[in-house]
Amino acid sequence: MAGQGAEQAAGRGAERIRDVPEEWEVRTSQTSFAGRIWDIRTDEVVMPDGAVAARDYQQHPGAVGVLALDEQRRVLLVRQYRHPVRHRLWELPAGLLDVPGENPLHAAQRELYEEAYTKAGDWRVLIDFYASPGGSSEALRIFLAQDLADADGARFEAEHEELDLQVDRVDLDELVRLVLAGELHNGALVSAVLAARVALDGPGLDGLRPAGAPWPARPFE
Repeated sequence: MAGQGAEQAAGRGAERIRDVPEEWEVRTSQTSFAGRIWDIRTDEVVMPDGAVAARDYQQHPGAVGVLALDEQRRVLLVRQYRHPVRHRLWELPAGLLDVPGENPLHAAQRELYEEAYTKAGDWRVLIDFYASPGGSSEALRIFLAQDLADADGARFEAEHEELDLQVDRVDLDELVRLVLAGELHNGALVSAVLAARVALDGPGLDGLRPAGAPWPARPFE
C-alpha cells in the first residue's frame, strides 16, 4: 500500500510540472527599437508586491526547425556563418515564422526545401520551446522529418549568408557525442538531437505528437 501511495503522489507531482500561461499587469508598453525582423519592447510590469519594474525584451515572430533523419539514422545539417556570435555553426534547416498565422509545418517544409533541397514523407512534432524566455518572446517548434528524398523543381536561389551554406549528414549518435563534448552550440540543434535520441531510447518516434498538433505559443489555422 505504501508503494501505491508513493506512485499516486508521483503521478500528482507530474501533473503539476507543466508550463501554464499567465500574464501580469502591464502599466505601459513601448517599442524601444524597431528592427527589420524583430523589435525591442519595454514594458512596465506590476510585480507581486505592487512595485512596477521595467522589462526590456525582444519581440520575435517565432521560428521552426527540422531534424531530418534518414534511413541510416543520419541527421541532415546545414553550416553557416552567424555574425552575432562570430562563428560558423552547424544547425538544423530552420527559418522564421514571418508570415502571420502561417502553419508551422508548411514553413518547416519550405525551409527544408530552400536550405537542403530535400522533401520528407513523414512529419511529426519533436519539441516546442522558448529560446531565451528571460529576454525574448521567440518560440520554436522543431519537427522530426523522415522518408527523405530530393525536392522537386528548381533549387532555391540563395542570398546573403546562405550563399556559403554547406549541407551534410551526420550519424545521430555521433551528434550526441559532439553535443556532450561541447563541439556543437546551436540551441535548436542541441535540444533536438538530445530529444530525438531520448525518443528513440524510450517510446519511439511513433510516440511523438502529430505534425499538426496545437502550438499555443504560435496559434495557426
